[in-house]
Amino acid sequence: MPSESSRKHIAFISRTHIFISHHHADDAEVDNLTSLLSRKGYDIRNSSIRAKPANQRRLEQGLVSDETIRRLLRRKISWAGTVVVLIGQETHARPWVNWEIEQANKQGKRIVGVYIRGGTEADKPPALEKYASAIVGWNTESIMAAIDGIENPFQNPGGSPRQAAHPRTSSRC
Repeated sequence: MPSESSRKHIAFISRTHIFISHHHADDAEVDNLTSLLSRKGYDIRNSSIRAKPANQRRLEQGLVSDETIRRLLRRKISWAGTVVVLIGQETHARPWVNWEIEQANKQGKRIVGVYIRGGTEADKPPALEKYASAIVGWNTESIMAAIDGIENPFQNPGGSPRQAAHPRTSSRC
């Protein structure tokens, strides 16, 4: 039987509000991340945008203004406690991912980079190296510790440690 304090800890981590910044081609990796964390007892509430095909076409055709997108993203980022950036092969070339990281930094959010399979150092968006609280490989324990703010590791894609490029610190509310 868990002690009173461990039950409180379990209740504390059971619901985690995150915003997952990613290239839409990596939508399956968003599902993989939330599944991985839910198997460890996390109840993930992801506020990131994943456009349905009809809405994706409207976005690609320029039928939605950039200001509308920014307003929606700011609101969704402010709702989240942590912003997780999935680092895939095209992430570094996605201007909206870089904007989301900069916005998360402006809002004082914890920012965690996670390399997906195939992601490399060269795939990191420029703002991630500048503002990340942690950057980790695809390892459940590392991801959980970084999201929870228990550790602030900076890792290479394979999970080996590396130096942070900046002295960023962040707090959790």
